[in-house]
Amino acid sequence: MSIRLLLLLLLFLTPHASAEADKYGVLHEERSLYTRILVHQNKDLLCLKFTLVRSDSNQSCKDLAQPKRMVFSYAQMSMAALLFNPNPDRILIVGLGGGTLPMALRELTPDAVIDTVEIDPAVIRVATDYFGYRTDAQNLIFTEDARVFGKRAKIKGQRYDLIILDAFNGDYIPEHLMTVEYLQEMRDLLTPDGTLVANTFSSSNLYHHESNSYRQVFGDFINYRRQDTGNRVILIPQAQRNSDTRTPLSEELLLDRARALEADLRPYDVPIVRIAADVAIAAGAKPDWNLRKRPLSDQYSPANLLRKR
Repeated sequence: MSIRLLLLLLLFLTPHASAEADKYGVLHEERSLYTRILVHQNKDLLCLKFTLVRSDSNQSCKDLAQPKRMVFSYAQMSMAALLFNPNPDRILIVGLGGGTLPMALRELTPDAVIDTVEIDPAVIRVATDYFGYRTDAQNLIFTEDARVFGKRAKIKGQRYDLIILDAFNGDYIPEHLMTVEYLQEMRDLLTPDGTLVANTFSSSNLYHHESNSYRQVFGDFINYRRQDTGNRVILIPQAQRNSDTRTPLSEELLLDRARALEADLRPYDVPIVRIAADVAIAAGAKPDWNLRKRPLSDQYSPANLLRKR
């Protein structure tokens, strides 16, 4: 076979990869059992992308010039959890992505044990190889479905001071991780004064259903939204308690705690004082969703609603 023919054959066999590299600056691409994974770089921004049906958005990004900087607003917003529990002993994170949250919390809460649950071994491998994710005796990774992990953790009597729900599959939150039954399982894993944080969207057609699912399990919650980005972070301090028995935190106390955290969060580019002010406003807001929409359950989780976006 001539060299020219061999080169032509190679070009014919790999046109898709070449086109992707031209479009995204792809450094790594693979299809896992759960999704298609892309790692791509644009100047100093290294990003992880999951692509299934509709989504073409980045799941996680790292600023190579400022590696600690939290690029996405949802990650910054999630740090509001530290306003309610600045010194958690045990943290559970559902969904790894590029490892932004567990790596930041490993530094910010050095005495805490962090359990991260990620179903996809390929995501763990990519987070390690490209985004600097590392485990140690206090920063642990569990490769299994979050529902299975939760049931086993409950049997073992494990409890967490902070739970962050951050699972995405490139399309949306996996259906079985949005239901009332799942949220009840997470509630059972919290300590009495534990805080639950959930990263979701304010623009989804499931917005009303999701909101009522959380409300059914936890009662009132802080609906912290960013209109400019479409991000929403649900904050539920003292989430195991009935909402009418929780101790409210004043805006003054939230701002005092924010100022105490400000120096530690500065390398992560987290505007925690502004976040505290926004959270105080959100805490006093009334529900902005249709309270008559049906909560999601293991029997009712209409993913077809997402296709109407």
